[in-house]
This record gives sequence, C-alpha cells and structure tokens, in this order.
Amino acid sequence: MLYEALVAESRRNDPLDDVRSAALGRVRWLVGLLERQRAEFRLAMGHEHRRSRGASTAVQAEIDGRLAACEDEEGRAAVLCLMLATRFDGTGFWSYDTEIEALISRVRGWTPDEVGVLLLRAAEYDRGYRFADALDTALTAAGQLDADGCRALAPWLRHAHAELQDSRVEARLRGPLARRLRELLASADEAHVPEGLIPAYAPWAAALRERASTAPPRELADFVRHLASLSGPRPTQRWRRTCLTLVDAVSGRDMVQQVLRALAEGDPVCSRGSGPHAGWLSGGYHYHYVVHQNDGDLARGLVWAAALAAGPASVPYLHALALRTGGPARDVTEDPKLAGATINALAEVDDPAALEALWRLRSRIRHRALRKQLDTALATAAARQGITAGQLVERSVPAHGLAPDGLLERELGGYRARVAIEDAQTVRLTFTGPEGRTSRTAPAPVKAGFPDELAELKALAKAVRGTLSGERARVEALMSAGRTWPYDEWCRHYRDHPVTGVVVRGLIWEFQGADGAWRAAAPAAGPSGAPRRVRLWHPVRASVDEVGTWRARILAESLRQPFKQAFREIYRLTAAEERTGVYSNRFAAHIVHYPRLYALFKQRGWQANFLGRYDGGYDGLARAEFGDGEWRACFHHEPAEEDDRDYAPLYAATDQVRFERRDGRRWREVRLEEVPPLVFSEAMRDVDLFVGVTSIAADPDWTDRGEDRHAAYWRTTTFGELTASAQVRRDALARILPRLRIADRCTLDGRFLVVRGDLRTYRIHLGSANILMEPDDSYLCVVPARSQGSGTVFLPFEDDRLSLILSKAFLLAADTKITDETILMQIKRGA
Repeated sequence: MLYEALVAESRRNDPLDDVRSAALGRVRWLVGLLERQRAEFRLAMGHEHRRSRGASTAVQAEIDGRLAACEDEEGRAAVLCLMLATRFDGTGFWSYDTEIEALISRVRGWTPDEVGVLLLRAAEYDRGYRFADALDTALTAAGQLDADGCRALAPWLRHAHAELQDSRVEARLRGPLARRLRELLASADEAHVPEGLIPAYAPWAAALRERASTAPPRELADFVRHLASLSGPRPTQRWRRTCLTLVDAVSGRDMVQQVLRALAEGDPVCSRGSGPHAGWLSGGYHYHYVVHQNDGDLARGLVWAAALAAGPASVPYLHALALRTGGPARDVTEDPKLAGATINALAEVDDPAALEALWRLRSRIRHRALRKQLDTALATAAARQGITAGQLVERSVPAHGLAPDGLLERELGGYRARVAIEDAQTVRLTFTGPEGRTSRTAPAPVKAGFPDELAELKALAKAVRGTLSGERARVEALMSAGRTWPYDEWCRHYRDHPVTGVVVRGLIWEFQGADGAWRAAAPAAGPSGAPRRVRLWHPVRASVDEVGTWRARILAESLRQPFKQAFREIYRLTAAEERTGVYSNRFAAHIVHYPRLYALFKQRGWQANFLGRYDGGYDGLARAEFGDGEWRACFHHEPAEEDDRDYAPLYAATDQVRFERRDGRRWREVRLEEVPPLVFSEAMRDVDLFVGVTSIAADPDWTDRGEDRHAAYWRTTTFGELTASAQVRRDALARILPRLRIADRCTLDGRFLVVRGDLRTYRIHLGSANILMEPDDSYLCVVPARSQGSGTVFLPFEDDRLSLILSKAFLLAADTKITDETILMQIKRGA
C-alpha cells in the first residue's frame, strides 16, 4: 500500500519519473519495512505501547542491517527511496536523516539523473533547515560527478540555486550551500551567472544589473561569483588580488563605486513590498533594510571591491554605510555583517581620511561586535605606523580645518560666517553683517546667494559638534587609564588641537618635572619649569585637602569643567569588600526602572543582555571595559518580579559587581584588591550612576501607588544614607549656598538640605531630591517640570539632581508664592 502511494506521489511528469519509479522498484523490500515501521508506530500510540515499541525497535534494526549490506546501485536507490518517503506535512512526520547520511557517505557511481531527483526533492521541502539538510545530501552526491555529469545536471543545479536564493534558510546554512552550488555550476558553464545571484529588484544593485547586460559573459560570471564567495568580514590577500584583476576585466571600477554609493545613500528596501530581509521575521512587520540576507555575501564583496578599486575616494561612502547599518540612528534595520565588512574595508584604505572616519565611527557605534571590529581595525592601522591603537586614535582626531583657537571664518557676500567652539559643549554658527550685528540665523542674502556654502557650513558645524562630543567622552574615559604622555606629544595632540584642546584646557593636569615629582596645574594654566611627562589629574590620587582646594578654586573662578573632575566622586575599597574578596554588594538589592537602566547602559557604553521571558533572559549581566581595555567590570541584575503580561520586566533588582582582567584573548576574574584604584573608582562611579538615576527611590510619584511590594524599599532608600555621588552633591551645595539669595533660609543637616519657608520647613534629601515637611515628616510630592534648570546659579558640573534640588529649594523658600494647588494642598494639610 505504501509502495503504490510513493509511486503515485513521485510522478512529476518530467524526464526523471522513470528514475524515481526504478529506484522504488529496486528497493521494494525497503518500502515494505518502512510500512511495517509506520504501522508499529501507530500501534505504539494506542493501548499496546510497550509491545509495539519493542517490535518497532526490531524493524529499525532490520532496516539498518539491510541498508548496511547494500552495494552502490542498491544503496543509491535506497537513498532516493528514503528521500521520497520523507514527510513533514499533515500526512505525517517521517524523517530518515540518519539512514541517508550513512548511505551517502559510502555509496558511489551517482548519475546526473539520480542527483537531479535528489535536488528536486530537496527543493520541495518547505522547512528551511530541512531544505538545507536535503540539499547538502544532494550536493554531496553531485560532488562525485565529472564535468560532463555537471553539464548534464546543470538545469537541476540552476533550479536548486534559484530556490535557495528565494528560500528562508538561515544565512549560516545558506552561504556554504550557495558556494557549493556555484562551484558546480561554474564547472558546467563558466559563462553562466546563476539566477538570483544578482538581485533583480534591489535598488543598490542597479549599476551591477546594467553592467551585466554589457560586460563579456565569461568575465562577468567570474567577477560576480568571486564577489559572492566572500563569506567573512575580511577577505584573504589572494581574494583581494583576484578581485582587482576581475574588476578591471569587466571595466568595473566606476560601477563598484556606484554600488557602494547606492548602499550608503540610496533608497532602502521596504519589507511590505519586497518581504522581510531574513526568514525569521514575519511578513507583516513593516520596516526598511538595505540588503536581503540572501544577497549579503555579494554586497560585502562589492563593498570590498569598491574600497580596493577606489581607495581614498571610497572613504565617505564607507563611513556613511557603516553608520547607516551599524550606527545608533538608522533609517534602516541593523545589519552588523555588512557594517563589519565596511569597517574592515575602511581600515585597509591607507589614507588619513580613513583614520578620521574610523575615529568618528568609534565615537558613535555602540554595537558590541562592531566595536570589537573597530578596535581591531584601529590596531591594524596603528601597527602599520608602528604606534599603539590609543596613539592612533588621539592622532586621528579631525581638525575640520579650524584654526588653533577653534574658529573658522568665511566671507559670504559682505557677511562674515563664523563656526566657533565656544566651550567644551557648545559649537555655534553665527553671521555678522556689514553693520556689525551678529545673528545665529542665516540672513536672507546669504540664503539666497550662497545656498551651497551655507549647507557646507551647517554640515561643518554638525561634524564639529560630533567630534567635540566624542572627544569629551574619550578624554573622560582616560580617567581610568592612568596613561602618561611625553610633554611635547601631549601639547601636539591634546593642548594645541583645535577641538581636543577646548576639552583639555578646561581640566586639571599633572606635570612631572626632572625630580620625578608630579605637580598639578590649574585649567588653562601652563606648567612651571620644563616638564617631562603629563597625566590627567584624578581625585583618587589626591589628598582630601588638595581636593578641597581645587573645588574651592573651580567655584571661585566660575570654571565649568567639560566633565566632573574636581568634584568627581571617589570610590575606595571598603572593609566589607575586602571580606567578600571577589565581589561588591555596595549597590546590590536596589529596585530600579529596568527600561531606563537598559537605556543608560547603552548611553554609557556598557554591553548588556536584555532581560525578558526567554532562555537566559532572567540573568542580567552588564559589562564595560576600563583602564585602556585591560580591565572589565561586571554588574549583575535580574527581574525584580515575574509578570507574564509583559515580555520584558518593568523593574529589575541589582546584584553584585565583579571585576575581570584581560588574559590574552580571555578574561580572568580577579579579587577586588587587585583592581587599580582608578579602575575601581571609575567603574563603581558608573554603577552608582545607574542605581541613582533609575532607582524607584528617586521617583516622586511612587507613594501614589498605594500598597506596593516595593513600598518598603522606597521608604527606606528614598531618605537613606548618601551615596558617593550624593556626598559630592552635598559638598558642592556647601560651597554654593552662601552665594545664593536664599542662603539665610537654607542649612545643610546630614542627608538633607533644610529650607525654611513661611508656611513650613522642608527637608530635601540630597540623594533622591524627595521632600519631607516638618514637624511630622510628612511627604511632599513635587513633580519636576519637563525642562528643569538651575536658573542663573552657577554649577561647576552637570548634575540634573543638583539642579532639581536647587530649583525645589527656591520654590519652597518662597512657599507663599506657590500657585500650584496640588502642592499647596499638601503643605496646608498639616501646617
């Protein structure tokens, strides 16, 4: 009965029908055994499971024994029979992978028609991984054919290639299979370009399709197959040499540059019109992408071809493509493989513009794998110049054509346009007219008469802002490095650089003299004598008196530093951490808003898995490197509660902080006492920031929730002991308060800023900024406005919480002038 069904089902009305029928007839005994096995399986699903299971095992043993005894001809027929008998549909789930694999590895003498049956049967499987497994079997058999056999098999190979290109087989399986198919097709017809290898409708491939209609067939086929053979981010030297030869053979230098430009700047592909770019996404999800996963190898090959052929001319497009597919703000879905190939191609362009592009990418890309590739690319480029990657980065910071003082001026029809770095956070484009009046808005004559120049200046100002932001973050990261520079090198690449210098001149630096002693110099002040080396000043290396002196001077001179330095928090190893040895519980057991925490991880450059209801989603681990990449901090966290209504938790609970040291290509966990003080302090400062900003204790609305499982934590923490960041905030307030017009109404009392109003006296917690009212310590909820600032009060560093505390202090000191009824109702309730 099964035999007749298989004969009927295998009839396709094609030239291979006789091959299928002959194979089934040759191993009719196998069909009989398969039928017995299926009957026993059905019986096993009934009431006599134990007896039938033993019978089924006996049938399987008989099948294995008969197959092991098959000679080549019978073995080939058995493979065809098992392929035809395989089912993954409503009629059953019958798979014979083990039996087929054992046969295909030893039988010989395959004919083109037999392999054709295998190829067609594989293409009929509608499950991607089943198609991949079956196609692998067919290609193993096809590998035994000679050139004549491949030519006879060519129609079935082309059909299989087209099906594979249009399938949803995942990339890791599809790539090797596609390359094997193309090798077989090339041996059958060297001038044939397999169908689907050049995307028929992708906008980025338009120039390639046009060239395919005019280039010599043999050369074009060799070129396209070579491009599609690139499976990794970096090709071999042999691949590169062959690529340049083939590019010239098809006169394709301009063409590959056009393709690169289309990838970087052209129209994306819409998933609604062209389907999703990967098989694991549903067609109903609407988004845009650049390259379908099935065309990824070809696209990466074209990127490399453009970089090799065009050299420095390709740099702007390589930079734009890497940002487009791997940067933080994308108009298309992320494509790490394409971005990685682009980064590596950029690193091979031996030109200063390429180094600047890599520097800009490093300051903007946050994807963990891409950052590793950027680090590798920079290390490779640095090795070519005989310097370290860190030296290369600081020497590659773009100057943007600015003068040493950070200015650029141009005359535009009687108006003077000026791009200026005003401070470490501000870049302005201004226009001064003939009468001497300056405006930030471009005058009408400039807009009308110089549109291209105006657009160029706006783009320049935007680029300078990006570089300035990147340099501020890079220099701040040096706080954990402990790096020193020769004085002349520091002057050249830091102090005198038109962009970096703006950041550097706002910081405290230490200079080492001939006697070996380090002496700190004020921001913008030069060192005394003839210093030999320079390092960035850090308060963890300074005495308490020295730190206090610098803080007083910063405030007295109204110096706003590029980032917290004089007022930087210090975290030293505690006795409890010495006892625990390898972990710190200093910031454990806090309840935090998880979406905010995860966003802050990304903002601060920490790599973290995303908590959620999936395997591995209940153990959170955030990691970041410090000390020039030699040390790594690990911050553990987990969902604070289980809620099946949401995929990701709303709240997380914090846990241990551990440290690791780089050991070759691996990381080795270390005891806390082994961690350098700079690294420990900087890492713990980040963790303190994560907890302080995202803790529910800082949420003024939390008490409106009524009974809540985290209410006890909120009450304990929101008015609890001050963290290191809150202690720095207290020190800053102690220095700022005497300068304020409400100074006579404010006093510092332990953890609180006490503000005396006319209606009541208020206690503002210096950590959470939440408020208690005397005499009964009732809670006052004051929700901050969307844009909350400190007005005209000078602050020596950016601190949103300090600004919030000061704004609340000014509000409550004049509580009789409050007009918000929700606040007044709370104040008068217990007054």
